[in-house]
Amino acid sequence: MIDGIIERPSPNFDARKLPITLLVLHYTGMVDAASAIDRLTDPAAKVSSHYLITEDGQIVRLVDEDKRAWHAGNAHWRGIDDVNSASIGIELVNPGHEHGYRPFAEPQMQALLPLMADIVGRYGITRGNIVGHSDVAPARKDDPGELFDWERLAKVRLALPRPRRHLTDPLWSDASFLLALERFGYQVVDDKAAVRAFQRRFRPANVDGIIDGECRAILLSLLTGGDKGAEARQGRG
Repeated sequence: MIDGIIERPSPNFDARKLPITLLVLHYTGMVDAASAIDRLTDPAAKVSSHYLITEDGQIVRLVDEDKRAWHAGNAHWRGIDDVNSASIGIELVNPGHEHGYRPFAEPQMQALLPLMADIVGRYGITRGNIVGHSDVAPARKDDPGELFDWERLAKVRLALPRPRRHLTDPLWSDASFLLALERFGYQVVDDKAAVRAFQRRFRPANVDGIIDGECRAILLSLLTGGDKGAEARQGRG
């Protein structure tokens, strides 16, 4: 376990109904850490998370891991509709898109990595089940957003890396792309929102909600083993 965690218990939790198989990352979307903690511990707000990490790297525990925190809301990932029951939620203090979105602070990222590694190791969470709030609720949420450094997590096997080599556009129709996106894990209720969520995660430099050849090629690679899968197929060729 991680040392130095600050305890600030939230009353906003209930019993889990599923084993833990997901980790969901959020930003707080509020002006500062104090405001976020106050909201996450307010019974009237009916929201919480298991952990919050401040911009100076302090880790705050709000809900014990064996309890179901209320962080994901109406969400879906890879056939799981009760994401709260199946996940650990981590909030990163950041003003978000409404209050002055900015890159995540270095002390915050340095605190996040060992916390994630500890959680992932204890529960055997796969990289494909380490997601952002926008991945599990694309029609409602944008966090942690396009400035979050997923590639840094991927380098230490705490997220799926973005495929970059041997990319091939499969020339799918838009309908076929959306079906493939569902197969990967997303719930496609709002088509454009689902595409934007995918782009925030795997092509953050251009989040326009438009299905193009680069999006199709990245998704095909993800579904077929990423760069390593492509290299293995090249070797067989």
